[in-house]
Amino acid sequence: MNRPLHPAYSRAPQLLNAPAPQGAAEASLRVTPARPNDRAIGARTWVARYRRRLVAGDAVVVIVSVFMAQFAQFGFTEQELLIALASGLGFTVPYTVVSVLLVAAWLFALAVGDSRDPRILGAGPLEYRRIVNLTFLTFGFCAIGAYVTRAELGRGYLIVALPLGLALLLISRWFGRARLRRERARGKHLYRTLIVGDRQKTAHVARQIIRDQHTGFQLVGAVTSCAGFTDPVPGLAFVAGYEDLLDAVDRMRIDAVIMTSADEIDPARKREIGWALESRSVDLVVAAALTDVAGPRMHVRPVAGLPLLHIDHPKFAGGHLFAKRLFDIVVATALLVVTFPLFLATALAVKLSSPGPVFYAQERIGRGGQAFPMFKFRSMVQGADDQLESLLDLQGTAHEPLHKIANDPRITPVGRFIRRYSIDELPQLVNVLLGTMSLVGPRPHREAEVALYTEHELRRLLVRPGMSGLWQVSGRSNLNWADAVRLDLAYVENWSMVGDLILLMRTVRAVVRPDGAR
Repeated sequence: MNRPLHPAYSRAPQLLNAPAPQGAAEASLRVTPARPNDRAIGARTWVARYRRRLVAGDAVVVIVSVFMAQFAQFGFTEQELLIALASGLGFTVPYTVVSVLLVAAWLFALAVGDSRDPRILGAGPLEYRRIVNLTFLTFGFCAIGAYVTRAELGRGYLIVALPLGLALLLISRWFGRARLRRERARGKHLYRTLIVGDRQKTAHVARQIIRDQHTGFQLVGAVTSCAGFTDPVPGLAFVAGYEDLLDAVDRMRIDAVIMTSADEIDPARKREIGWALESRSVDLVVAAALTDVAGPRMHVRPVAGLPLLHIDHPKFAGGHLFAKRLFDIVVATALLVVTFPLFLATALAVKLSSPGPVFYAQERIGRGGQAFPMFKFRSMVQGADDQLESLLDLQGTAHEPLHKIANDPRITPVGRFIRRYSIDELPQLVNVLLGTMSLVGPRPHREAEVALYTEHELRRLLVRPGMSGLWQVSGRSNLNWADAVRLDLAYVENWSMVGDLILLMRTVRAVVRPDGAR
């Protein structure tokens, strides 16, 4: 994460001994000599190894994709590419040379475009978004070059190389990320982190980080005001006051410091802390007091020497929404064709397992508060809705949202199987084609549940509900009401096409290895 230290930076700790600027806060920082943080340096060795694996994986994928495209277009016969310059002089180049140049350009773009930036590895859609953008940029320049030089570049060659290479790159990165997450679940490849700032703001940021297990930050303590000594967050210990921050960094072998706002630390002191941390090869992360705002919506705008954070508005209309709708139609149609045999087999099993219709339509509330019938394969006995209230009363949850019956006796044996693997939800592809649902979106709720929404929770209704979403890949029925609404609102505020693709890939894993399906 850090660049190699300039020798002058070794003087940074001495700068802390200098008198504070006129008018600075009285709070001071206890200075200790900078000591090499062996663990902080060692923590970056795994980053280097991980990036080398990504470089090797990207190279294999790009080489295979480009030369497979050449083979698909021309077979084993070497072809020549005619390049006719504007001057009228023409010459030919073997397609093998063209493929080598395309591979080099593609890998160069992935390298200089920060697609392997350690700050985006392991979590979030930014890594995938950069790969998509850099791939299209590479082929865009390739097409421009062919046009300018009047090269008769085979369309089939590019049509195969681009989608094949892009798909394999995304899959390769996904497997790399899955491996990284497994390592982090075992306590490896984590950044030992202190969180610094006012108690309330520190607790808020810490809770968000603890909630997401894939950030890579292992919170080991809080540095905050000495008044009180109560832990800011349950399980997160108070380790030092502001004046002992650097001592705590050295003593606890910290890799990263997350700083929220603190009235006792003025901007000049924050800058000095940053210098001291850099001399120790420790990362400094400044946390904005915002949650559930995705990276692509945030932009740093330097104004009068201040790094101001600009937040883009969510996208609820325009070209992005049209692209999402077009994607829904194309993918839903393809999935209906592919799963048609499974449709027939499931319909037959439902019909033979118990009396009643094959399909079940339940009224849900969609975009703009409009009610619509959500289709499913019937997984319960006929007349199951008539038994719902009595069963809820029996378990004492009649007045709670997200009505779920523990060990529901209404579910048939076939229904239990198709619900476990989400096969009962396949008819919702028809809802997607009709425009009442999307492939990815917030969870569609019943009218009684929508009546419980607070004013800000009504923002869930700004987009179409989805067959899948953050709620499905994060526990489904195991989620409580607050977590389910929080995830849906996070999706509404930050949705993107790349994010939808990632959620669909995670949905496949959630279906194969179900957690919380009932």
